Amino acid sequence: MNISDVAFSLQSPLSLPEDEVHLWNVDLAAVAEAEPRWKQILSEDEQARASRFHFSKDRQHFTATRALLRMILAGYVHSDPTELVFGYSHKEKPSLSSPRSDSQVEFNVSHSGAIALLAFARGRLLGVDVEQLRENFDHETIARRFFSEEEQRQLAMLEPPERYDAFFRCWTRKEAYIKAQGSGLSLPLHQFDVSLKPGDDNALLSTRPDSSEAANWSLREVQAAHGYVAALCVRGHGWRLTS
Repeated sequence: MNISDVAFSLQSPLSLPEDEVHLWNVDLAAVAEAEPRWKQILSEDEQARASRFHFSKDRQHFTATRALLRMILAGYVHSDPTELVFGYSHKEKPSLSSPRSDSQVEFNVSHSGAIALLAFARGRLLGVDVEQLRENFDHETIARRFFSEEEQRQLAMLEPPERYDAFFRCWTRKEAYIKAQGSGLSLPLHQFDVSLKPGDDNALLSTRPDSSEAANWSLREVQAAHGYVAALCVRGHGWRLTS
């Protein structure tokens, strides 16, 4: 589902079956100009957080993303967007607080450049990550610091022009898995391996020290706008993606 209209609204409640994962793609460049509208949907603490951004573009993107998250979540739990209350884990992963927590709706958000991805599932942990492709950085040094030995090996096997895109495929897949786990950086990045293969629908290769953990997750590449790469990680199997 794509959102690029400043007049976006939901005409009826949304359905979220347990065997589906929904992915919404937001064109932030297109919707940012409606900042006054989006701001009215935010809570006081969210408005305060938005005001702390130094650059107006960052403030507008945060405001639009947060407001649209509230609108879509409200559609799934049949509530008013302004009445939703969020709780946060000790690693700052957000979730719905009571009385809406019994809906079992899980969600995750990522944004980069002018794109935001919002992922939703019922009764399934999930994480999503999107990154804007670029080449103006030392990817080899970062890979040596954050990638596993297997991931570094995969990267080294590629021709130099292919390595930047492969770097971001690896990065988004690792981020999506970490976000789904809700562990933040307390989950060591070298304790699991992901595939760098384009379009891989089974990208979590191995986990350590518990090798059986990899089988509990679905990690795949998902489509984003041109010039971006994205990944989605979901607990369990047998679900289908609606986007």
